[in-house]
Amino acid sequence: MTDTLTDATALVTGASSGIGAATARELASRGANVVLSARREERLETLAAEITDDHGAEAVAHPTDVTDAVAVEALVDATVERFGGLDVVVSNAGLGRTETAIEDLDLDAYRQMMDVNCDGMFHVARAAMPHLTECSGNLLFLGSMAGQYPRPGAPVYAATKWWTRGFALSLQGSVGDAGVGVTVINPTEVRTEFGSEDGEQFADAIDPGEAAEPADVARAIAFAAAREDPNVVQELDLFRRDKFIDW
Repeated sequence: MTDTLTDATALVTGASSGIGAATARELASRGANVVLSARREERLETLAAEITDDHGAEAVAHPTDVTDAVAVEALVDATVERFGGLDVVVSNAGLGRTETAIEDLDLDAYRQMMDVNCDGMFHVARAAMPHLTECSGNLLFLGSMAGQYPRPGAPVYAATKWWTRGFALSLQGSVGDAGVGVTVINPTEVRTEFGSEDGEQFADAIDPGEAAEPADVARAIAFAAAREDPNVVQELDLFRRDKFIDW
């Protein structure tokens, strides 16, 4: 067993920035061809060109809104048509909105978190599973520590990550005998654009060295993505060392 992904085909959602972009770069550096999906087409095109130049892998931009089930099916079909199969799917697209007292929470913000963080994960898994079964591939979900422990300041966001984690672990139980590996990666804070929907993004609010960088999470994802049947990294926690101080 090695950490190489030579000639594998990988699909990454939420790939226009942060963990998704870093993951696409990391998978390509290990030999995978990558399909980049998010809503921001210009960013995807720029990243695809950078990956091709830097790693010699084939990188394709395919703008998609993961809340649209038909669009997700078209994304997966286009990936398989171009590369002949699908070995790795990284379901990374997600967001958090500022939360207030539950009785005052904006319903549009609530609905957006549910649509992207839950429905989007489901749409991607549903469309990809037949192809991952054919290749004994790996399906990876971006979870969070918030999906393991109470998060009083953001109960809806936390609930979406509990959903993601429960879905991933239960899905592994139902597809493992088909040779598919399902992994959920749970980081604590990561210096990304997270939080920018309503205020200051983590990349600006957290100083370098105080939390994980996107590349740190990408390496964890790539490690899990390279596991071969019959092995799977079912769950991987990537926490700040001081996260439980004063817990």
